[in-house]
Formats: sequence, C-alpha cells, structure tokens
Amino acid sequence: MLLGARRLKKRILVLMAGLLSILSLPSCGSYKKPGPPSGLTTRVLASQGVSSTFTSGRLVIIDGFNDTLARVSPLAAGSSPGLMAISPTRNIAAAFDASANTVYAVDTTKESAIGSVHLAGPTTSMALPTASPIGYAAVPSAAIQGFTLLGAIEVMNFSAGGLNTIAVNNAQTVIANSNGTQLLVFSNDSDSLTVLAPVVAVPPVDTSCFTAPNAACIIVPGFDRPVFAIVSGSTAYILNCGPQCGGKQASVMVFDLTTLTITSTIPVDAATMALLNGSTLYVAGTPPNTGCAPQTTAATICGVLDIVDLGSGSVTGRAVITDGFHDRMDMTTNGQIFIGSRDCTNIGNIGNASGEVRGCLSIFKTADNSVFIPPDNGNVDGLQGFTTRNIEYVAEGGNLRVYDTTRDILLINDFVPQGSIDVVGYVGDVKAIDFF
Repeated sequence: MLLGARRLKKRILVLMAGLLSILSLPSCGSYKKPGPPSGLTTRVLASQGVSSTFTSGRLVIIDGFNDTLARVSPLAAGSSPGLMAISPTRNIAAAFDASANTVYAVDTTKESAIGSVHLAGPTTSMALPTASPIGYAAVPSAAIQGFTLLGAIEVMNFSAGGLNTIAVNNAQTVIANSNGTQLLVFSNDSDSLTVLAPVVAVPPVDTSCFTAPNAACIIVPGFDRPVFAIVSGSTAYILNCGPQCGGKQASVMVFDLTTLTITSTIPVDAATMALLNGSTLYVAGTPPNTGCAPQTTAATICGVLDIVDLGSGSVTGRAVITDGFHDRMDMTTNGQIFIGSRDCTNIGNIGNASGEVRGCLSIFKTADNSVFIPPDNGNVDGLQGFTTRNIEYVAEGGNLRVYDTTRDILLINDFVPQGSIDVVGYVGDVKAIDFF
C-alpha cells in the first residue's frame, strides 16, 4: 500500500508540473501586441512652446482617456515646437521648431526620437504622406543657388538626417496624395497649381519647375489664387481663395489628378479651408467687407461657411462664422464642425468676461445649421476629435481646451472639466497618435 501511494503521489506531482508548464506558455488567443513604453492606449501629443531659459519646448503626452497630462517624460522637439504633422498610420509625428527652423520627428510606437532636419526657412505647411520617415515642408523663403526666385519644397529624410530641395517659386502649402507620389503645391499670389512627382526629382537640388512641364514638375494654370486642396482618391477639390487673397472669384474646382485637368467649378462665398463628409463639402473663408448679420456682435467683419453638394455642384446652405484666415477644420462623431482661423477679430477678454468674448473659433452644428461662438480669444492652432468620445481638443490662444460636444452649445459654456489641460507654455498644435 505504501509503494502504491508513493507512485500515485508521484504521478500527481508530474501532472501538476506539466499543467503549470502549459499555463506558463503564452496563449495564442490571449496574446496582446506590446504597447508603447508609456503603457497608454489613448495618447495625444501637444506641442509645447516655452521661452524660458530653464525649460525647453517639448511634445507633451496627454492621456486622452481622462484628459490629463500623462506621467511620462515628454519628447524633445527643440525650444519652440508648434505646427505638427502626422502620418496616416500615426506611427510618425513631426513638429516644427520656429526658433531654429528645424523639424523634429518621433516614432510614436517607441515614443522616441527619429531625427531632425534643419530647413532653409520657416514653414506653415508639412506633409507626412506614408508610414516611412519621409516628409515634405513648404518653405517660401528658401534660396536656390544660381536663381533669384525664392521658394522650395524641402524633402526631409528623418532617419538619415538628410534634406533635398525641389525648387518651387513662393511655395506656401503642400498637400500629398494618399501614397505620396503626387504633391500639390500652392504658391502665394499665384493663379497656378504646381504638381510634383517627388520620386522623379533629382537630389540634392531639383530645379525642374524652372523648365516645366517635365516628369518631375507640371504647372497647371486656370485657377484663382488657389490655397488648399482636399484629396479624395484620384480627385482633388481645389480651394480658390479669390478676393480674400487678391483674386476675382472664390470657388471650388474639381481637379482630376490623373489627367491634371479641371472638370468643374463651383462658386462659393470664400474658400481657404474645407472639410469633406461624404458628398458634402464644407467650405470656410472670409469674403472682404462681409458683415455679421444675423449675429449680434461687436465684430464688424465675419466669415462664411458654405455647404456644397458635390452631386449637384451647388451651394445648398450658408452660415456666418468668425473672420480671419481659416485653416483648421474638424468634425465630431455627433455632427459638430469645429472651424478655426488665425488673425481674426478678438472681442473682449476671457479673464474679464463682463461682456461679449469671442476669438477665432466657430462651432457649426449640422443637425440644425446653428453656429456657436465660444467665449475665448486667440488663433486656433490645432483641432483634434475622437471616434470613441464626444470630445474635441482645441488649441486656441496658446491654451489646450477640452469641449464636451454632447452638451447644448447654444445655452452653456462647453469647457470641461475646468476649461483646459494645464500644459505649461504655448500650445501650438495637438494630434492624437492612437486610433480612438
């Protein structure tokens, strides 16, 4: 009996050891892909410009789940980062440091620096069209050796720290197609559009646009002060700024990226920024000498939001918004469009709100075409909404505001919970780096 008991006990121990070894192996069904070093899954980056000699600018990581500063180290990005760009897969983010004309890139999956590239001058427009560490910046003041004309698209290779130049006169804005094979370049005070094929351009300095048309550069005429484009597949909706930029008629031109031809023109009130939602294009701008009726405001000039039905090629609605040069738009999941501008008419002071307070932000509600002007001042430098939360982050006047879009925006102030996320310094842009 003793011998049998010992054998039974031994078998039980062997079975238990085997079971433990199986449980210690990773399960195919429960395996989770390693996350970023911070462990956060709802990360947002805010560029933090600081002028203090004791603190440098950084890219601050915010926990987008509860709107708080994450307890992780910020990412270095020079002393005064502002404008940001992010790749479609959000694996790469880049920030422009205006104090040194340098663009810093970070790998968001590793939360670490990739590299930096020094530009030939300041930029207000960057594009990261793919998941590779290649970006493009429009630099209107870039000097081209041997030529008197200024302007270029700088091709930034962050992993190699290299910079190639494609000369484009007065290049102000760059928009890429979905795979980066075409770049649409908009120049100041021009009625033409430049189309680049960056893979054909010859480094280190390509001057194909001075002898266009060719394989690398084609200049397309027939526009009216074009300033921006919304690309959808093989179609680009070109925004003609018109009178706001010294031209004749503001419009949206439908542009075929395959044939490089204008297929139709839709007149609008003004056009410097747009947002595409299905077959509806929302177009914002500030027509010269336009009043603010039916709004009651101390502002004497206002902007306009046109609602364009692309199917019929016509404007089907119109709303009055704040003035300025509109260059930011974002739509929430519950149909509210946040529209931001710069150099607008600021009224009152948020610190002394005894009367009207307004700045460069307008909120358009698609459900009833109503407009709400929040009581805040300053340029709108960044907008970021989310698909899983009815929240919009707004970088306005250097502050990072949080808006709850479920509340009645016509009745109450939408700042939550205290009005802003406490980021030290001037917040120059905001980008979500996780899909949520």
